[in-house]
Amino acid sequence: MNRLPCSIAVASALLATACGGGDSGPTGTLRLSLTDAPACGYDSVFVTVEKVRIHRSGSASDADAGWSEVVLATPRRVDLLTLTNGSLLPLGQTALPTGRYTQMRLVLSPNTASNPNANAITPTGGRETALTTPSGQQSGLKMNVDIDIAPDTVADFAIDFDACRSFVRAGNSGQILLKPVLSVIPIVSTRIIGYLDPALAVAGTSVSAQVAGVPVRATPPDATGRFELFPVATGRYDLVITAAGRVNAVITGVPVAATGPTTLGSVSARINPPLSAASHAATGVVSVVGSTLATSGSVRALQTLTAGPTIEVGHANADAVSGAYNLLLPAGAPAQAAYLAGATGFVFNGVALDAGRYRLQASVPDRTDKTADIVLAAPVVTPFAWP
Repeated sequence: MNRLPCSIAVASALLATACGGGDSGPTGTLRLSLTDAPACGYDSVFVTVEKVRIHRSGSASDADAGWSEVVLATPRRVDLLTLTNGSLLPLGQTALPTGRYTQMRLVLSPNTASNPNANAITPTGGRETALTTPSGQQSGLKMNVDIDIAPDTVADFAIDFDACRSFVRAGNSGQILLKPVLSVIPIVSTRIIGYLDPALAVAGTSVSAQVAGVPVRATPPDATGRFELFPVATGRYDLVITAAGRVNAVITGVPVAATGPTTLGSVSARINPPLSAASHAATGVVSVVGSTLATSGSVRALQTLTAGPTIEVGHANADAVSGAYNLLLPAGAPAQAAYLAGATGFVFNGVALDAGRYRLQASVPDRTDKTADIVLAAPVVTPFAWP
């Protein structure tokens, strides 16, 4: 099925054009935005977006017929770190024949001699560095999706570009590689709003809504300590707070309903997790068949509370050259509080037995995950190797 060129004006700040169509029959509309989760150790993360492509087939190649596109009138260079706390950047919309679509690609402009930092990143305390992007970038960063387009309706979705997990250092070369972690989430009106103690409104603080130890949405607080998790589907979540110098904290059973936002704390009653006496490093090397090069490995830190859920409290990508990973984690006992509707504050309680106890879960593509249980009373080195 061949597509005919077309363009339509879209009433958005970016004035995107949509290309697709050429079909008779019922159509609906796909509307797209861009958002981000917290970044780990970066002051800015710039990407330059050209367009988004969508196809019914998850296996369609770049040259196959049947693609539809949302094309920005002018490529937009955007700092992903400005797209937190409920912020969305509209990309545009396109009319699509009704049915199910299973592949989406985010196409970035390449770094060129005339525009060497079209895609660039600034490590905390460092200088802006051009990103080394995948060789297949020109065809787009692929996402598997499951989007139904219904007649005469608007399907509203956001591309979540996870800046915390999408970048990998390459030894002492100074290079930072783009290893994109992208997801596509429906935009709904429901959200979680809360207020942290202003002392936690610093780099590295993260608030996430989790289900069974898997973050669904995450954000840093703003400069006042306020945070907003949006969009978040209706359901029940564990709200996890991680911050330097504090124990890991969770508020369990946080409901999200269609009746309005869920609010935790207030300007006068701030959420304030307990201090941690110390933090220690969990480090090691990821290797595959004896090699540490380009493993695409990652390690996440989990805690299972004696009287509570399992939560994710840290994540690190393995270095593309050395395979090294590094997680700095609090040694104090994790704390929890139960959500109570109308509560003006939260009193956290911990179990001393849980102090410093973590499970590290290491992953590499196409291999079974490996785990290791550790106790962080001092720095711990844990290698992960796949034969």
